[in-house]
Amino acid sequence: MKQPISSPAAAGHGADDGLHTPSVRDLFLGFLGLGFTSFGGALPLARRTIVEQRRWLTAGEFTDLLGLCQFLPGGNVINLSVALGMRFQGWRGALAGILGLIAGPSLVVIGLGVLYERTQDDPHVRHLFVGLAAAAAGLLVSMALKIVLPLRRDPAAAVVATFGFVAIAVLRTPLLPTMLVLTPIGIALAARAARKEGGSR
Repeated sequence: MKQPISSPAAAGHGADDGLHTPSVRDLFLGFLGLGFTSFGGALPLARRTIVEQRRWLTAGEFTDLLGLCQFLPGGNVINLSVALGMRFQGWRGALAGILGLIAGPSLVVIGLGVLYERTQDDPHVRHLFVGLAAAAAGLLVSMALKIVLPLRRDPAAAVVATFGFVAIAVLRTPLLPTMLVLTPIGIALAARAARKEGGSR
């Protein structure tokens, strides 16, 4: 069984990088806050919370973990909460992450569902949902740009990302076959880059 990471050094997070190793309580409260504030989708705000505000992961680590979560079945953010919790605090962290993420939104959705059922014919309510959809789209675009910009320093990764975008967004290829093809290519390119970097030292 995977043991929880109990110190920054064990996690590979030294004092120099300024990262913080979350406790079980931190994971629960962090994802609870994320669940309550991530209107329109948690993924864009998840990066801001995990990387920029709480500094649990670097931008590169977040992108790597998100790639794994996208490859797995289920919702990306739910997978992310479990994977992040497992990484730092084992099964307790995974349980804290997913419970924190779904507890608040579940209560809110139940309440809004009851309210919407009674007011769905109101034109003001329909306009509200159109506005929320636009805001959610903007958040997704913002997160995509933050993930893509660091790839400028890694041409090989940028090429793989471009092929993935074309395959899914343009050619409408299903996600699973696209990942099955591009993941081994990405791994091979990353290993090659690591060997080159090691040889140049």
